[in-house]
Amino acid sequence: MTLAVITAEPLDEAAVRAAVEDRAHGAIALFCGVVRDHDGGQEVRSLDYRAHPDAERFLREIVERVAAETGLLLAAAHRVGDLRIGDVALFAAASAGHRAEAFAACERLVEEIKRGVPIWKRQHYADGVSEWVGL
Repeated sequence: MTLAVITAEPLDEAAVRAAVEDRAHGAIALFCGVVRDHDGGQEVRSLDYRAHPDAERFLREIVERVAAETGLLLAAAHRVGDLRIGDVALFAAASAGHRAEAFAACERLVEEIKRGVPIWKRQHYADGVSEWVGL
């Protein structure tokens, strides 16, 4: 069963990790995307993510496709709504027999999510200006 969820609630790291655990796998790579306090030389105060109504379907399709192509267990969870500095925006995980393939699959999954899931980020800067990023 694939874990691919988009939620306004704080993300559950343990659930993401549990979704990829397998007694035959000796490596789990877990990516944690955290809201940072700066971007492009500007101080960031907070941000918000907004998702297309079908975003979770896109996320599930990506997780399932990359899992099928790699033959590994993968999972992802993305948060939407208002996030503060230090909040987790994305967990992605991959498990494999060895670390190199787990790292590679996790990185690929994150890149595919960023490219293919319709979620948009608006950053709020210390000077009061807000902007949509990557549109």
